[in-house]
Amino acid sequence: MSQYKQVSLARVKTISIKTRKSKVSPKDFARVLHPHAARLTDFIDSLPKILVGNELRDLVGDIVRSRKKNKPVILMMGAHVVKVGLSPVIIDLVRRGIVTHVAMNSAAAIHDVETAMWGQTSEDVSTNILDGRFGMARETGEFINKALVEAFGQSNEGYGEVLAKKIIAQKGKYGEVSILASCYRLGVPVTVHAAIGTDIVHQQPTMDGAATGELTFRDFKILAHSIRDLTGGGVVLNIGSAVILPEVFLKALTVARNLGSRVRGFSTANFDMIRHYRPQMNVVERPTQRNGRGYSFTGHHEIMVPLLAAMIKARHLKA
Repeated sequence: MSQYKQVSLARVKTISIKTRKSKVSPKDFARVLHPHAARLTDFIDSLPKILVGNELRDLVGDIVRSRKKNKPVILMMGAHVVKVGLSPVIIDLVRRGIVTHVAMNSAAAIHDVETAMWGQTSEDVSTNILDGRFGMARETGEFINKALVEAFGQSNEGYGEVLAKKIIAQKGKYGEVSILASCYRLGVPVTVHAAIGTDIVHQQPTMDGAATGELTFRDFKILAHSIRDLTGGGVVLNIGSAVILPEVFLKALTVARNLGSRVRGFSTANFDMIRHYRPQMNVVERPTQRNGRGYSFTGHHEIMVPLLAAMIKARHLKA
């Protein structure tokens, strides 16, 4: 016989499931699609109305309402967005007037330039790092660094605008899939946010720290200007930047508020393959506290971003 005492359950009170508060019922379940009759809207409606399924619908609603109110939708992005082939999706959202500002880290700008000018990007780092060739593509460094140096002394343009204009001027063979060039042609701000020492063009002889720093600083101020208009609505999306853009966004938001813009009541969303500290705190939680809403979505960009874009367009056309 055990020496330990057990509680008796004989007098435990039970309740009816009919009166119990529950969160899930069959009306919320996914719907099975009929493949020969399915449309995009049918697929969207077939997603479960549970947890992230509902949150993604809510974010889409926030984006569509923001544009109806002429509030900004700012898309911040890391390099992976270009590397997994999503440039046409981003460009389409800009062309449709859904995305009103694109902010990218400088690695994304490198991939955009290489794709636009030479039709290839994303070198094999594991192979090229072995003998010091990693990041030493001459054309990439000369294109970007020389453009920044020239603009440093001759204009007040920022990093993104300078690269966009050079892609267009040199008639990049694949310019139609350049986010930089497309934004410039459409009159949508595109900014590049660099941290010196983090990118391949910083290790080449053409690198000029003063020019790089000044032009990315100009873009910081352009982003802060766009953030001011989030007051009373708007959406900020961060896709695949774990450190640079969450930090830049928090500082630009602080500048906008410090200069007198209230900047409250907007939504933010972070999309990435895993959850990181800075996007969660600096994009999802801190900026939206008290008056706003933050979302966090985990999944591969090459699936999540086309899904988001399709849902936005379906809702936008219906609204």
